[in-house]
Amino acid sequence: MLIQPVILSGGSGTRLWPLSRETYPKQFLPLTSAHTMLQETVRRLDGLAAEHAPLGALTVQDPIVVCNEAHRYLVAEQFRIIRRACRAIMLEPVGRNTAPALTLAALAATAGDDDPILLVMPADHTMANPAGFRAAVADGALLASHGGVVTFGIVPTKPETGYGYIQQGEALDDAGLRGRAHHLLAFVEKPDSDMAQGYLASGDYLWNAGIFMLRASVWLTLVQRFRPEILEAVNAAMAAGSRDGAFLRLDEERFRACPSDSIDYAVMEPLAGPEAPLDHPPLVLPLDVGWSDVGAWSALWEVRERDASGNVLDGDAYVHDSNNNLIVAQHRMVAVVGADDLVVVETPDAVLVAGKDRAQDVKAVTQFLTDAERPEHRQHQRVHRPWGQYEAIGAGERYQVKRLTVNPGESLSLQMHHHRAEHWIVVSGSARVSCDDKSFLLTENQSTYIPVGATHRLENPGIIPLEIIEVQSGSYLGEDDIVRFQDVYDRVS
Repeated sequence: MLIQPVILSGGSGTRLWPLSRETYPKQFLPLTSAHTMLQETVRRLDGLAAEHAPLGALTVQDPIVVCNEAHRYLVAEQFRIIRRACRAIMLEPVGRNTAPALTLAALAATAGDDDPILLVMPADHTMANPAGFRAAVADGALLASHGGVVTFGIVPTKPETGYGYIQQGEALDDAGLRGRAHHLLAFVEKPDSDMAQGYLASGDYLWNAGIFMLRASVWLTLVQRFRPEILEAVNAAMAAGSRDGAFLRLDEERFRACPSDSIDYAVMEPLAGPEAPLDHPPLVLPLDVGWSDVGAWSALWEVRERDASGNVLDGDAYVHDSNNNLIVAQHRMVAVVGADDLVVVETPDAVLVAGKDRAQDVKAVTQFLTDAERPEHRQHQRVHRPWGQYEAIGAGERYQVKRLTVNPGESLSLQMHHHRAEHWIVVSGSARVSCDDKSFLLTENQSTYIPVGATHRLENPGIIPLEIIEVQSGSYLGEDDIVRFQDVYDRVS
């Protein structure tokens, strides 16, 4: 059986502000281990084929990732760091929810003669027992290979009101499975507290994690049956798009015309309804593997290792006579004295203090920042670029100072500025500088000056990261004061 992982990486993670930002959401952060959540999603399948060979030959292909076009180089870089390949990175010019995203992946997966079993996973979940997840995936592959549409329901541990639920029916009598599958009866919206208590007590309801398995051809058949306008729009956007290495760019105008809908609403709910066709039965596999979507700071506290007083300390943090706190210190030392059940998150440009039981209300902060058109909801002081990153470290009237890190072998665009001059000082590594008709190398402790209006480029020809202190001066220092002449990343702004 051929399994095609499909990783949906479109979330924004606003409830984990100020660590998660619009340009660098939570799936790209190392929240629960040394690896990011996206990287953990990829690594979670390691060993699947070898562990479950008795079920039949399993072949796991390189993942297809569907993400926002603005995150394309973040995805590529995170795969490069763990030395993994992508079959395709599909770039959405605008978010249209999960049903169009899965349709994109299904069309890409069937571009040849293959009809793989799609394993659809959000990029921002964590699981304490990845081996248990792989065992459930092997069972799901057997069901999907016979035309079943499989969703994985999380065995609830508490009466959670923040998740949708799945109602499971009679168990499927199949001795070939190590786990017990059930017929899927219904998807249920997020309940109130009393209903959630009832769901937990009945044992018939599972949390909806948004993880699915089905053949690519089955998804295309079902989306054609229930939402043909989605299939038509996605087909048109792909046909008018282009491929650049692993990146598959969609036609923006055609993709904007696609309806926005989720996998649940578009296909799964009508499939499980009373008029459902019988050729592709909806099934659910219970999953009890220590799952969390890390949807709020309180959820991160639950899955992280805690000290004897129940505190999670990340970074330069200190507590005295304090219990059950989550403290993240990125830039400065943070101390908490005589306080319990707090979330304290410190970054270079923002500090969050919240009661742990009010963690879901962090979205009010991001809404305020959005309404006020402030930058703190969108990006960090450390801004990631295809060539590396830069960080603002000081500013004043008519000047600002940044630290640039250029990855080995990478280069900034050939560019010029109308309103600012730049002074570059090499802190470590080596730099190749082009300035008008001159080209030269700089090494540690050497510097150069880029006048206003000069055509220039900065490159790292070495094998270690290049670190530069950049001092900008001029009448206007905004990032939009840039004219690009050549850019290996095809950026226009």
